[in-house]
Amino acid sequence: MEEKKILTQDQAPIYEALERFREMRVVPFDVPGHKRGRGNPELTAFLGEKCVGIDVNSMKPLDNLCHPISVIHDAEVLAAQAFGAAHAFLMVGGTTSAVQSMVLSVCKRGDEIILPRNVHRSVINALVLCGAIPVYINPEIDHHLGISLGMKRSQVAKAIATHPKAVAVLVNNPTYYGICSDLREIVKMAHDANMVCLADEAHGTHFYFGDHMPVSAMAAGADMAAVSMHKSGGSLTQSSFLLIGKNMSEGHVRQIINLTQTTSGSYLLMSSLDLSRRNLALRGREAFHKVSEMCAYAREEVNSIGGYYAYGSELINGDSIYDFDPTKLSIHTRDIGLAGIEVYDLLRDEYDIQIEFGDIGNILAYLSIGDRPQEIERLVCALAEIKRRYKKDPTGLLSQEYIDPEVVVSPQAAFYGEKKSVPLAESIGAICSEFVMCYPPGIPILAPGERITKDILDYILFAKEKGCLLTGPEDALIEQINILK
Repeated sequence: MEEKKILTQDQAPIYEALERFREMRVVPFDVPGHKRGRGNPELTAFLGEKCVGIDVNSMKPLDNLCHPISVIHDAEVLAAQAFGAAHAFLMVGGTTSAVQSMVLSVCKRGDEIILPRNVHRSVINALVLCGAIPVYINPEIDHHLGISLGMKRSQVAKAIATHPKAVAVLVNNPTYYGICSDLREIVKMAHDANMVCLADEAHGTHFYFGDHMPVSAMAAGADMAAVSMHKSGGSLTQSSFLLIGKNMSEGHVRQIINLTQTTSGSYLLMSSLDLSRRNLALRGREAFHKVSEMCAYAREEVNSIGGYYAYGSELINGDSIYDFDPTKLSIHTRDIGLAGIEVYDLLRDEYDIQIEFGDIGNILAYLSIGDRPQEIERLVCALAEIKRRYKKDPTGLLSQEYIDPEVVVSPQAAFYGEKKSVPLAESIGAICSEFVMCYPPGIPILAPGERITKDILDYILFAKEKGCLLTGPEDALIEQINILK
């Protein structure tokens, strides 16, 4: 009988295998064609020999992402242990691919799925792919901040009662702004109705490793969670984990992942996941405690400027704002007469400060394990100067980033339906057949199958005017939009 391998969190199996491989000096007659960088000297000079030297193909000593049996399997086991999951999958297509695999694992054509409308586009993309029908819960709005909140328990209960055949409930944990729904109770409601509960935790990696954090999806009993390690977890961009609970089939989910994920998994991305998991497992609690302290200090300093509002746990109401992510530095800018995107642009263009995003009323400065107090001071000073130099009368600024959609047909039917392109101004009343969104954060203003209204059109034109990066439509200039014929 084969002896069971003992794995500990101070190990990093993929990284260790790559280090062994580097020492072997193997002669490459396989892909990638740059052959450890020799064939592309400019790339090697830019990224470095150590980096391109481990940009290798799957082989026996390094395992295979599609069917892991050795070092990648061990890395998955360690990740599952660190996150409290039944199993963890290494994802090299970003959290977008993790979210899509999560939805595709439980939904097929015609199935209903309950979800908030302020989801990332990757969720609705998954509905386009599989043909599932969204049952949207329109979140409440904080009308002063202009942001959408979490899902109220009563809203979820009503959606489950009126759609008893729905197969799943999906929850943002947290939203981009740091707001959390009552995940434990929503999981219980879903399970009591024989539905699975899915969590988009793109912005919640630190929930698994911090003290005094909102509950993580796995701790709350959710069935699946997409965790964006490259955001707050420290791994390379495009690397994520997909976590599953004990009631999900590892083999089935692996098959779903392999429908769309590359067969040539990047060892740069996988080793970054491996090392970042080890770092968080060993040092995450201490690191995220410091992040929370820095963010609390930053909120206090920003609020002392006046005019701005860096909001936090004081918003908690026990329901639509059940909890708040203490590492989120979300700042309302509208009261100084500037849209968030205008402050975003000023910070970058005038002060060489790149923040995560700005929408029409807020900015988000993303704090994580790589930040230091001196950068906080620089941001606070810049915000104070921006207020002094650019403050205006806020009259006439739009105040709301979320408009309730009217869903007419399914995302799949609209996306693949017969369509025509019309000028934006002529689209009111028509059914949209593509996405329109500001990116970041990537929450659709319009999704396929939704009716275009004057309020939505006004929002799009205002966002364009203020400088938001609008994406989604075929027309890159966002002057035309595709509608159903």
